[in-house]
Amino acid sequence: GGSLTKLAYYSTVQHKVARVRSFDHSGKDIENEPLYEISVQEEITARLHFIKFENTYIETCLDFIKDHLVNTETKVIKATGGGAYKFKDLIEKKLGLKVDKEDVMTCLIKGCNFVLRNIPHEVFAYQKDSDTEFRFQTNHPNIFPYLLVNIGSGVSIVKVETEDKFEWIGGSSIGGGTFWGLGALLTKTKKFDELLQLASKGQHTNVDMLVKDVYGGAYQTLGLSGNLIASSFGKSTTADKEFSKEDMAKSLLHMISNDIGQLACLYAKLHNLDKIYFGGFFIRGHPVTMRTITYSINFFSKGEVQALFLRHEGYLGAIGAFLKGAEQDNPNQYSWGENYAGSSGLMSTSPDVYPMQRTRSGTFDMLEMDRLERPLVNLPLLKDPSTYIPDTVDLTDDAMARKYWLTCFEEALDGVAKRAAASQPDSIDALERAEKFRQKYWNKLQTLRQQPFAYGTLTVRSLLDTREHCLNEFNFPDPYSKVKQKENGIALKCFQSVIESLDSLGWEERQFALVKGLLAGNVFDWGAKAVSDVLESEPQFGFEEAKSKLQERPWLEDSYSQWLERLKEGPPHKCALIFADNSGIDIILGVFPFVRELLSRGTEVILACNSGPALNDVTYSESLIVTERIAAMDPVIQSALREEKLLLVQTGSSSPCLDLSRLDKGLAVLVRERKTDLVIIEGMGRAIHTNYYAALKCESLKLAVIKNSWLADRLGGKIFSVIFKYEVPCK
Repeated sequence: GGSLTKLAYYSTVQHKVARVRSFDHSGKDIENEPLYEISVQEEITARLHFIKFENTYIETCLDFIKDHLVNTETKVIKATGGGAYKFKDLIEKKLGLKVDKEDVMTCLIKGCNFVLRNIPHEVFAYQKDSDTEFRFQTNHPNIFPYLLVNIGSGVSIVKVETEDKFEWIGGSSIGGGTFWGLGALLTKTKKFDELLQLASKGQHTNVDMLVKDVYGGAYQTLGLSGNLIASSFGKSTTADKEFSKEDMAKSLLHMISNDIGQLACLYAKLHNLDKIYFGGFFIRGHPVTMRTITYSINFFSKGEVQALFLRHEGYLGAIGAFLKGAEQDNPNQYSWGENYAGSSGLMSTSPDVYPMQRTRSGTFDMLEMDRLERPLVNLPLLKDPSTYIPDTVDLTDDAMARKYWLTCFEEALDGVAKRAAASQPDSIDALERAEKFRQKYWNKLQTLRQQPFAYGTLTVRSLLDTREHCLNEFNFPDPYSKVKQKENGIALKCFQSVIESLDSLGWEERQFALVKGLLAGNVFDWGAKAVSDVLESEPQFGFEEAKSKLQERPWLEDSYSQWLERLKEGPPHKCALIFADNSGIDIILGVFPFVRELLSRGTEVILACNSGPALNDVTYSESLIVTERIAAMDPVIQSALREEKLLLVQTGSSSPCLDLSRLDKGLAVLVRERKTDLVIIEGMGRAIHTNYYAALKCESLKLAVIKNSWLADRLGGKIFSVIFKYEVPCK
């Protein structure tokens, strides 16, 4: 580009992963053996890296590429943008590679489609005077069609209809170059950023003629307010005074932004499009240009069209050029997820990038995307995927909640680092890595205190996910693996007696006992401080003790009577999808008896567990072993497995929360095939921090125990209050 070089490269990352495997117990006394073995193995995953360098550091950038070129078969480097011409000889000489120039617009659109599809909080609207300037949008499952307005030296307006179909529908020679050129003539300021700096301090009304200057007030007949610009620079014809550089720069900025805004609106109307994304060096995350463009679009469309901007707008061309080069590997067939541990945030001169490194290389911005093992899609049962928002509270908006949760995560950090180090007693550098993890996550939390919008909408889920990413970065794949192993073993020993006592109850009594068991199981959550304190200080705390902690009915949210009525009066459900939460007592003594009851009613069950570890949540591979053990004790579970009436699947997630718009494709296929008509979501992370307001096409049960006193207070209850939410969609 004109001032920045953006580099995209692919690498393989070696990660440690915790694997669980059933022991071969042939002829052994298994009474005192652990339930399964845990081994830590190396796994190689694919990662995309995007880095920005200032062009003055192009040599450093090329040294960086040279040091990282592993694959010596590479004979060609893909490049796009003005720099592809300007630096062609330098690149070829320094790297010994041929520069393959790619079409700028094709690359831009390829890159744009990629980020829209893979980064949930990519798109934002800009609101200057609200508490949070950046309002992130939910990704619509269908990203097409849209209008891309690229404001570089001039303006290009492109209509994008599909992955490969786009057309240039218009543009203007009055763009960023015009602002820069005229600005330089008017103010003698040669640098673009300095010109914007001047504009941000200026008062355009000193230079522009307003409607009220012409008519003495508003022009009522045409409905024009008095403060509207009637003529840009209009006052300079009559005034004898000198105008300040700041005022002229501001007036010029308004003139050009308004012109572009009106053009964009007219094209959007003409082509019947309601999504307009703005990009190009004129925007580049500058609040002052985002503000004027937003105002202009809002004015000319009468509020019907929103100006939208992209968090990674500066990378689009580089991403597109990379995708062109990697077409034979087809990166688009995979789902990708942003790695918060290695990405710097929006508007951040991020403390994550070490100051020393920054001054030396001009690197100041990074994005990392990890390739996910399996493609992710929407849950087919979402009522309206385009309006679904997983998170219950937006911490970017809610300053009080933000302050509380950031402090909460800060206070828990030492404990998490200790637990991580303790989970690898045989490793000589575990303490050192745990300290690096602590430092990195602490820095992320400080960035988010200053810039809550750095990674998109700030939520409890994003704070939890960032922590998991940082743990993985320092090779702590599953700090709770031993805890889960032990708790699963203990809970299995109690399974039969729990089933016997349930079977001895009358039908109605049993339904209540099953729900109470589910809720009591949900208390065992190492992610909640109130619980982990109890579990660490009272090792004998068990299922019965948890039941006694629960709030008595009526619960904080209580539709149990409607649920009971539905079981009594209605036909059995065809198929229930259950999202499980914690290992141990939760899944074995809470979820499985409930599953068993559903199966006995003739309902098929899909039990969905996390693909990868997070806190003490049960993983898919752990659930396979646990289910096998339960089936050996229980004929109902055994025959359901054999007849495929009980199916175990993975969610595609490694988060303590649940995003129903990014689920494993295999799970979605199964949900459709089995005609699922009941969804059960349990746990604070999945049913309260996320999905509390999620609307589904079928019946749903959301249940959790609130194990955080601040949250309980916020919802009008006390700690260990119960949420039991049975919802039936409106016909």
